[in-house]
Amino acid sequence: MAERKTGGVSGAQKGAAGQPAKNQAPASKGTAGADEKNSGAKKRSYQSATLRRVLAYLRPQGGWIGLSLILSLGFVALSLFLPILVGRAVDCIARPGRVDFSQLGSILVTIAVCIGVSAACQWVTGMLNNRIATQTVRDMRHDAFRHLHALPLKYLDAHAAGDILSRMITDVDTFSDGLLMGFTQLFTGVMTILGTLIFMLRLSPVITLVVVVLTPLSLFAARFISRRTYDMFTLQSKTRGEQTAVINEAAGDLKLIQAFNHEAASIGQFDEINGRLQDCSLQATFYSSLVNPVTRFVNAMVYAAVALTGAMAVISGGLTVGTLTSFLSYANQYTKPFNEISSVLTELENALACAGRIFEMMDEPPMSPDPEQPVRLSGVKGAFGLKDVFFSYDPARPLIEHLSLTAAPGQRIAIVGPTGCGKTTLINLLMRFYDVDRGEITLDGTETRRMTRGDLRAQIGMVLQDTWLPAGTIREIISFSRPEATDEEIIAAAKAAHAHSFIRRLPEGYDTKVGEAGGSLSQGQQQLLCIARVMLALPPVLILDEATSSIDIMTEQRIQKAFDTMMKGRTCFVVAHRLSTIQGSDLILVMTAGKVVEQGTHESLLAKGGAYARLYRAQFET
Repeated sequence: MAERKTGGVSGAQKGAAGQPAKNQAPASKGTAGADEKNSGAKKRSYQSATLRRVLAYLRPQGGWIGLSLILSLGFVALSLFLPILVGRAVDCIARPGRVDFSQLGSILVTIAVCIGVSAACQWVTGMLNNRIATQTVRDMRHDAFRHLHALPLKYLDAHAAGDILSRMITDVDTFSDGLLMGFTQLFTGVMTILGTLIFMLRLSPVITLVVVVLTPLSLFAARFISRRTYDMFTLQSKTRGEQTAVINEAAGDLKLIQAFNHEAASIGQFDEINGRLQDCSLQATFYSSLVNPVTRFVNAMVYAAVALTGAMAVISGGLTVGTLTSFLSYANQYTKPFNEISSVLTELENALACAGRIFEMMDEPPMSPDPEQPVRLSGVKGAFGLKDVFFSYDPARPLIEHLSLTAAPGQRIAIVGPTGCGKTTLINLLMRFYDVDRGEITLDGTETRRMTRGDLRAQIGMVLQDTWLPAGTIREIISFSRPEATDEEIIAAAKAAHAHSFIRRLPEGYDTKVGEAGGSLSQGQQQLLCIARVMLALPPVLILDEATSSIDIMTEQRIQKAFDTMMKGRTCFVVAHRLSTIQGSDLILVMTAGKVVEQGTHESLLAKGGAYARLYRAQFET
């Protein structure tokens, strides 16, 4: 029922927040080293906390994870048994003077069966891992989106919409890819390494020792590189969020950008962020791409060492040719998972960085909770009261102080004043988009913090200067405030808002689909639909914040009559710059710098000759 309206963090606030500290002494080398250690410890702690939260999301998939691990173990066992069979087959062929075809045939059949079963295990494991990853990501995205609705308005005011979109879409998708790769390759790789070691020890402990001594070089290289990739991928995710915000802003306000010939500046801003994204992406890709060639080089050294040592053992009679063949195959199988695990570690670093950004948003404190035993509203009359209210967006910059106000049921109260005086802030406080710092706001004598936000907002209809229409048909847009409304009620509300005539001219009338942000409808038509939406609900309290600012004068006069009918018996707060629309109000509040400096009727305020009279003369006198 209530329209959404978000403000923005002012340039002054952002500038103040972004100013570096001046006259700061340079840190000593010792202090810098200590800070670097503390930073590293904090990062490791942060990664551990992120990993624990990811594991918590995986816990509901425990059964599927267990089945996936069992099938992966079967795949690894069969893969490790194959080199033994191949070695036996080679010995059947390499015997002096004859080939044992009968034994060779049975070995080949066994090899075929093992390959078929291992392929089936691998296919089913892939299906299970996809299921685990997608369901985990579904739960995470659901929780993030649900938490987004619980965040206070000040968080949305302070963060670009594009950055929030990037966290919930791009970062979640990247996390999903990393999680899937981890399930697919990490466990299989670790089990392959352990199983291969066991088989190699049975064949030749000496050659196994050569493999074990050389292999840690690959691990050290991978660990050294992965430590540097996390910071790079974190920076990449943040920069990608900035880029998404700029694209979202340009796509939403392209008409204004073109109207002010601001294309070059907008493209320049995008190119600057795009360049930074390119730089950090190249660095992240460079470090992550080092893993594979480095580990391959180490693995090639291991393979060569095994081949040389094994060949000498065959010459001395310590090994058969078939056993050497098996050992070389195991050496290859043993080193291959290190490449895969190295890649997985890089992807997991990226996934954890993205998951950290998601959890960072989910850790933002939500709105203050509704009371456990709220006061339930019934038969609301609409008497609002403000008692010694204090509020500021920034504690260092007081805005509203000692504001007291009483609105009787059915009274029409107009709020006027210069830009930035606190008119919209007062509306935000009435709707509990923000809570007061001190004082209280009451509805019918009950403090609004003692009732749920849903109950409070159900009593208030709101039409804002900035329209917001959900994607859907005209009928669905108007019935947004009352989904159970009949077609007759929807049409009656549209007629009362003077929207029926233009709706009939649309291709499909009330079944015409409107895209995101109003689609092809004009700003005035969108505002008429917003007014019809409130007229359908007819709540006991109305808030009109420049509700007719996008409508022509003739239509505004007709709608004003409809408003007069709708306002009868209802408490109304009207924010207006055009004083001609509020002259018949029961009470006019004149605000300056968060304070009500004058209040009274139109005639009494003109007679007083104060701030209201100056505003009136500025609009109506030449």
